[in-house]
Amino acid sequence: MGSATSDPPSRTITASGRTPLTHAAETGLKIVVVGGFGVGKTTLVRSVSEIRPLNTEEVMTQAGVGVDETGEVTDKTTTTVAFDFGRISLNDRMVLYLFGAPGQERFWFLWDRLFSGTLGAVVLVDTRRMDDSWYAIDRLEHHRTPFVVAVNRFDDDRARHSLDEIRQALALSGDVPLIDCDARVRTSGKHVLVTLVDHLYRLALAQESAP
Repeated sequence: MGSATSDPPSRTITASGRTPLTHAAETGLKIVVVGGFGVGKTTLVRSVSEIRPLNTEEVMTQAGVGVDETGEVTDKTTTTVAFDFGRISLNDRMVLYLFGAPGQERFWFLWDRLFSGTLGAVVLVDTRRMDDSWYAIDRLEHHRTPFVVAVNRFDDDRARHSLDEIRQALALSGDVPLIDCDARVRTSGKHVLVTLVDHLYRLALAQESAP
């Protein structure tokens, strides 16, 4: 696990655009990406996935008016109604299976099922709508699921709160990793996932050394 930060070697991409798993792959980790509505979960899964992502995005209709809180994302035209799924190999042996949870409150009942068997999670935060992150953090803490928080910086975010300000606003303990990211950029999304895997590794070492 300590070699998680190394880049995977180049692999052949099939005609369908999918990257096959290597024969050496032996460790698969289920990771859930959670956060508020329109925070960039689908974008993150798409940007890092080495296979064509499965997604359940549907066009938003008038039926959602007054039900889904669009707030600062009034230009959003589609929404996830079940979950997104993607895959990324961090190295020859370690594979992450990514599940992006829907952000709307009416789909929160799906979250507990998605958390089943999950080793860790990424909480994506939009500082324009910080309150939308509370439920995700609360549910992860309830399930005792380790997580990292990634601040997806949007171009029209004028506040540009510092990470220290965000940590204080979210009441995050000092041992929860908090980083900036751009969900649209593969290298940035991969850095988020590597940060999570490193966090899980440190927790596992601490548990092993505990009396």
